[in-house]
Amino acid sequence: MRPDDWHLTEDVDGFLGRAGDFLRSRPGWHVMQLTWAERVRTRGAYASGADAPVFGVLEQAGEVRATFYRLPPRALGLSPLTPEQADSLAARLATLGHSLTSVSADHGTATAFAEAWQRHTGATPKLRDTRLRLYRLGTLTPPEPRPAGRGCVLGEEDLEHVMFWCREFAEAVGEVVSMDADSWADTRFADKRYTFWETPDGTPVSVAGRNPMVGGQIQVDIVYTPAHLRGRGYAGAVTAEVSRAARAAGARDVVLFADLSNPTSNALYQRLGCRTLTDWAAYDFSCAAPEVTGAHG
Repeated sequence: MRPDDWHLTEDVDGFLGRAGDFLRSRPGWHVMQLTWAERVRTRGAYASGADAPVFGVLEQAGEVRATFYRLPPRALGLSPLTPEQADSLAARLATLGHSLTSVSADHGTATAFAEAWQRHTGATPKLRDTRLRLYRLGTLTPPEPRPAGRGCVLGEEDLEHVMFWCREFAEAVGEVVSMDADSWADTRFADKRYTFWETPDGTPVSVAGRNPMVGGQIQVDIVYTPAHLRGRGYAGAVTAEVSRAARAAGARDVVLFADLSNPTSNALYQRLGCRTLTDWAAYDFSCAAPEVTGAHG
């Protein structure tokens, strides 16, 4: 095994053992790495071989410098990379015959890798229209005036309502996902803890979710208010409530993504005390090369 190179594995525990300290050293920048590694580790039900998640670590001079994950169906997620690191990863994956449908990362990293992947494979990258900004919460500033009502943590009896709103949220952001009682457990929405904002009469009017704490950090995901209930402060109230609960649970960092095409939500998060960490981008690839299975190196 080459000491200064990308090391690939299907063993998520081995990946975390090797790269965990590196990922936790900058949890905000590594939110997706930490989230998906933990999700794979706890669910443990993915197939092996071509459809298995693959994790990678770049080591140089005995230190971890970068990581990646590749999930079915061949979507790649990256920690921040220099253009040289992005090129070395693209060359390694192309040599091993890996096929990729997309890549996502901070904007500079995603762009550098997309260009490198095109050079090494001929695949054409297309930047997705949706542009995201990753925020990290500073001093939480609850909205004033706060709308009448209260936050209510959801229980099992609320699952149908949660699924309904998660389906609406997914549709609103262009996310294709099958979600019903049978498929719920396999979606990215299933491992979150949800909170409703309820009016004084107990009517739910907005929902926010938070992921399990990983590396001392909690990601707020999702925040959704039905269209006919917007503009009344409900989203701000429920986001503040979930953020407060995350801090109370011991999270040192609280992060969330926002769609840059929605100035209302971005302004809201900034009023709550969120500060920009980085902008995020995703590229889809056409004409991906066929994959050579089992070549993880």
